[in-house]
Amino acid sequence: MNNNRRRSYRGRQQKSNFLRRRNGSSNTSTFNNGNVNFNRNGSMNNSHNVEKTMQKFQQLAKDAQSNGDPVLAQNYLQHADHYLRRLNELLEKKENFVDKSKISENLSPEGTFLEKKLS
Repeated sequence: MNNNRRRSYRGRQQKSNFLRRRNGSSNTSTFNNGNVNFNRNGSMNNSHNVEKTMQKFQQLAKDAQSNGDPVLAQNYLQHADHYLRRLNELLEKKENFVDKSKISENLSPEGTFLEKKLS
């Protein structure tokens, strides 16, 4: 084999995703200020994802407790509690949205309730 032969493939360039995302037009996260909420592509707006994350932290807390680390278990339980509160917020928003849509279906163009006739 000839070791002096030139390679026929290109080596990968060093990726700097952070800078590319920050300055690129396909920015999915906001980097305005450290105090501004940070959008994670809507992952924490999906109640199923939030519930799975909460269950993951509950399981991690159980594992930490069984390994004899009560501090870590408490930390995981606090994380799980955060996601439980987030899940409750999402479910409440969803319930309010469904209620509002039912009310708007029953409103006439003048804004009064229509009488539904039972047949």
